[in-house]
Amino acid sequence: MNYEEIDDIGDNHIGDVTRTPLREDAFVLSDEEKIEKIQENVLEIMQTLGLDLTDDSLKGTPRRVAKAYVKELFGGLNPQNKPRLSTFENNYRYNEMLVEKNIVVYSTCEHHLLPIIGRAHVAYISKGRVVGLSKMNRIVDHFAKRPQVQERLTRQVVKALQEALGTDDVACIIDAKHLCVNSRGVKDIESSTVTAEFGGAFKNIDKQKEFRDYIKLETKF
Repeated sequence: MNYEEIDDIGDNHIGDVTRTPLREDAFVLSDEEKIEKIQENVLEIMQTLGLDLTDDSLKGTPRRVAKAYVKELFGGLNPQNKPRLSTFENNYRYNEMLVEKNIVVYSTCEHHLLPIIGRAHVAYISKGRVVGLSKMNRIVDHFAKRPQVQERLTRQVVKALQEALGTDDVACIIDAKHLCVNSRGVKDIESSTVTAEFGGAFKNIDKQKEFRDYIKLETKF
């Protein structure tokens, strides 16, 4: 594959949508070892760009970037950081749709390593088990904290909740802006990307409409 074909894949957001591509030795190095190596690489990039790393404002940047990559922006790559999705018996016998809407999404486009910023809306119908509301936010955040393709992120959230809840009746819609589109290339600051994954009962068109109606609700307290 030549550089032109590789660029086309990145510019058109083509990628595997079910699995984050990781090498088998992805976690041989400790977090601190990764920070040290990334720090060296960022320093080299900045020097290549002609920046003066002796300047007080810049001298700490390589390590700050490295720590942010390992501990924050890409912390979701490490399966040890995956939140524990404890579930509980549905004692209230609530069998209608439950929706957690407007979950903030901060992720990173894997093609240009630029931010993806948006909102996720997650729903499920209990088949006997329920999950704490905050866990839905945490699972979105976990899969967002890695180089991502939005289609993959949407599917990973649904799959994780399906496994935890023991039901296929899970759905997720994400509406997000990609800075690789907004700040470079076509530089369209208004457009956003919407992806959806519907499992089980949500494959029904009427149930999808009900979900979409839920997330448009303007609730006043």
